[in-house]
Amino acid sequence: MKATDYRVNIIGLSQNSHRFDFVIGDEFFKHYGTALLDSGRFNAEIDLDKRETLIEVKFHIHGEAHLECDRSLEPFDFPMHFTRTIMFKYSQEEKELSEEIVLISRERTSLDLGQYMYELINVQVPMKRLHPKFKDDEKEVDEIRLVYSSPVDADKKEEDQIDPRWEVLKKLK
Repeated sequence: MKATDYRVNIIGLSQNSHRFDFVIGDEFFKHYGTALLDSGRFNAEIDLDKRETLIEVKFHIHGEAHLECDRSLEPFDFPMHFTRTIMFKYSQEEKELSEEIVLISRERTSLDLGQYMYELINVQVPMKRLHPKFKDDEKEVDEIRLVYSSPVDADKKEEDQIDPRWEVLKKLK
């Protein structure tokens, strides 16, 4: 895999809709980085709509990330399926305004869609990586936490713990 495999030449594209399909595998993650995710298998369908003042790119990505369970260190496949849109607007300067809007100069010849696909996939990786076999256990733990940390109980405990000296001051109102 080369870095140019995920670049799209925008200078040569007509003002119209264009479709690009990419297969993302382990080589992709080795090239772009393995900080959160080092392997997986994805298909990316890119709809690029080039207009006079902007380029709208819709990323349709689906596949499986190969993760390691935080609890058991057991490997498992985490399914992902998502769609995101990024607008590339022509401007005098190159700047990322937000996650969805990027300013690019008219002199730019290509877009590195690989970098954007890498970031979009990594954002989908869960903070807590649990093997699917622990899914029911996690629901039980969350229910127990809700029972023991009721907001009503917390407020009541705070009221009960007021210093008696302040009680005298409250009566002065």
